[in-house]
Amino acid sequence: MNQLVYLKDVVTLKLEQDKCIGCGMCLNVCPRAVLSLTNGKVEIVNRDACMECGACSQNCPVNALSVRAGVGCAAAVINSVLGRKSACCSTNSGGCSAGPDCSQDTVKTGCC
Repeated sequence: MNQLVYLKDVVTLKLEQDKCIGCGMCLNVCPRAVLSLTNGKVEIVNRDACMECGACSQNCPVNALSVRAGVGCAAAVINSVLGRKSACCSTNSGGCSAGPDCSQDTVKTGCC
């Protein structure tokens, strides 16, 4: 079965594997099978399938996973296609601090 891809190489998902206790909570809540458990530790096996819902990080008891939950870079892509001046998801006049991919944008606007 083909795995759907959210957007290629833009996901903000991060794992600190040394913090992982192997409880598997993140596996239970991830709707996209992004993670797997190998030798008692979680690993990211399909980063591009992540839709940045935040369920894994919200349910990790040791904060081994982090993700900037929300629409991710989809807003940047949509704005760009629509011909808007700023392809960034930031809607304030300050623009995007990280460029069009918004992966490190420090301006929190609650876009879309």
